[in-house]
Amino acid sequence: MTYEMFPPAPDGGQLIHTRRYEVRTYRMDESRFILRGVMCDEKPPGLYTADDPEVLWVHHMVVDLEIAFPEFRIDKVTVEMKEHPHTRCTGIVPDYQKLVGLSIARGFNNKVKELFGGPRGCTHIGALLSAMAPVAIQSGWSMRAGSATENTKSRSEMTPEERERSYAMNLNTCHMWDENGDMVNEIRRGEPMEVPVWMAKRLTKLGKNPEEWDKFR
Repeated sequence: MTYEMFPPAPDGGQLIHTRRYEVRTYRMDESRFILRGVMCDEKPPGLYTADDPEVLWVHHMVVDLEIAFPEFRIDKVTVEMKEHPHTRCTGIVPDYQKLVGLSIARGFNNKVKELFGGPRGCTHIGALLSAMAPVAIQSGWSMRAGSATENTKSRSEMTPEERERSYAMNLNTCHMWDENGDMVNEIRRGEPMEVPVWMAKRLTKLGKNPEEWDKFR
C-alpha cells in the first residue's frame, strides 16, 4: 500500500512554502530510546531567484532526545541547526541542555514554553519539540510491544495493576483517555480494550481475527 499524506494542491494554487516535521524513535535497549526530530522550511525552485532550479531550505533543525523508559525522563539532548537565517542563531543551542532531567510525558510543552518561549529560545526548535512530545508517548506502546518480557502476557492476562501501568502515560491526554471516561472505566473493570481501528484493518487484510489482536502483538 502507498500512503499519500498530502492531498493535491487546490485548483489554481501556487506552492510557495512547505514545512516538514519528521520524528523517528530508535529503541536502544529495554530501558531507553532515542527520539529524533527533524524540521525544515522549504521554498520551491525559482521563488527567490528566478533561475534557481532547486528547492531552497531556509531552516533545518535536528533534535535528539535520549529518553529513559518507562520513566520518560530526558537524559541527554543534542540540538543541531544545519540551516538557519542568521549567523548568531546557533548561540541559543547550549540553552537546550536545560531539558535534561525533565519528563517528556507530563507538562512538557508548558515547561518548554516557560524555558524557551519568545526571546528565550528558537521558535522553530520549540515547535519541533512540541511535535516530538506526543511521539514519545506513542513510542512507549512500541517499547512494550518490542519487549520479550512484556510480550509474555496479553492484556487480558494482566493483573489490574499491570493494566493500569500499561496505559497510565495516556491518562488525560485526550477525551478518549479521560481518567473518568467510559473507555478507561471499561479497562479498569477488566473489559477488553477496543481493537484500534488501524489494527483491525491490518489484521483483516492479513486474514486474522481482529478480536484476537492480543495474540499478534
